[in-house]
Amino acid sequence: MSDKARDRTGGGPGGRPGALAQVAAALRTPAGAAQPLFAQAPRAWQRALPYVVAGIFVVSLLPTTIVVLADDYGMDGGWAGALGVAQTAPLLLAVTRPLPAWLLVLVADTLGAVVLLTQADKVAGHAWPWTPTAVIGYLVLSACLGLRESVRTLVGVWLATGALGAVLGFFQPAGTMNTAALLFVLAGVVLALTGALRGLGDARRRIAEQESISEAERSRRTLLEERARIARELHDVVAHHMSVITVQADSAPYRLPGMPEPVREEFAAIAASARESLDEMRRLLTVLRTPDGADGSGGAGGGGRADGERAPQPGIGRLQQLVEATVRAGQPVELSLAAGAARAAPPAVDLSAYRIVQEALANVVRHAPGAPTRVSVTVDDDEVLLLVVNGPAARDAVVEPDGPGTGHGLVGMRERVRLTGGTLDTGPLPDGGFRVAARLPLHTGAGAAGTDGTDDTNEERS
Repeated sequence: MSDKARDRTGGGPGGRPGALAQVAAALRTPAGAAQPLFAQAPRAWQRALPYVVAGIFVVSLLPTTIVVLADDYGMDGGWAGALGVAQTAPLLLAVTRPLPAWLLVLVADTLGAVVLLTQADKVAGHAWPWTPTAVIGYLVLSACLGLRESVRTLVGVWLATGALGAVLGFFQPAGTMNTAALLFVLAGVVLALTGALRGLGDARRRIAEQESISEAERSRRTLLEERARIARELHDVVAHHMSVITVQADSAPYRLPGMPEPVREEFAAIAASARESLDEMRRLLTVLRTPDGADGSGGAGGGGRADGERAPQPGIGRLQQLVEATVRAGQPVELSLAAGAARAAPPAVDLSAYRIVQEALANVVRHAPGAPTRVSVTVDDDEVLLLVVNGPAARDAVVEPDGPGTGHGLVGMRERVRLTGGTLDTGPLPDGGFRVAARLPLHTGAGAAGTDGTDDTNEERS
């Protein structure tokens, strides 16, 4: 088949739908109750098609109806013109309001049949009560009805058409051809076909809605499975090693007698940090294992959770403890904390500020051990400003042997900043140090959500 023929029938080159296929798609997607026909079609020319078709029928049927009524049926010119307009002009209304248009046309056609009864001698040998042009216009109107109205309405229209034809049949002039049965059958066929198209479009729409719902459910199930897998890995791998570290640090003074007091304090600090990490990991596992991401309080056995799971999330108020733990690990850190900073920050900003400082200090410990570090937290009426600046690593320090990191730390900082609608700026300093600066708005909409100044080239830091 040639490309031109393929375009006319079903598909163009490369599988592009042809004109007939596009029209068929528009027919299967009828408009809603308050919209014009084909209002949901994807292309502009498809949406304009009902108006064009209705206009063509009106322009062609209007003069034809007047000529037929005046010449063939011998009707007065005034009556012929009035009935011609009344029987054809409502076809334009049928694009948006087919049921009122049907009522107007039905009244006009009935009035025309009654007027023809007054001149029975001129009607002999012609179609009655419905003239040929009236039959054509009525079928066009039936197609519009079928694409818009419900099955109950279509059945009522069809029965009303047959009943009115049967009533007029009792007054049929002699020598005329009765067209009531013809219109009844043809209107039923058109209503049935277009109604079936309407039903097919509705079925396809419902299938598409169900597919979208199923896809959303599959995505949600995949997310829950991934969260469960992450929770298992965290529990089986990380939590196990952290537990081992805690036990070894606690038992070191008993396994190694005669240990100096500074060494004992160092092991005690290691054990405390490990226990705190385990508590935070338990809270994280609770979130991951809860389907809706809530705190799990509504689940079975929620009242028996560990105290660590019910503990509040860390915030700016615990930065002093975080800095002290870092100092005990041998990292010189100075903290400048504004008075009332913790009370001024909402929970999301409070937690994000703590996590950003925590990750920044962890990066300093890994990549610049022994470097002097300064942490500054200031608060004004609209935002929290965080600044973590460190110098180069100490000359005698042993830097992490694994080389550059994965960049997940800076990515996590940037995501937390985006959630609060703030900005993040990170990068190296001329003296070999590093800078992390974050601005977290205290009120929704105070910052530009999703904006940050992080350069992806710096993500090897974390």
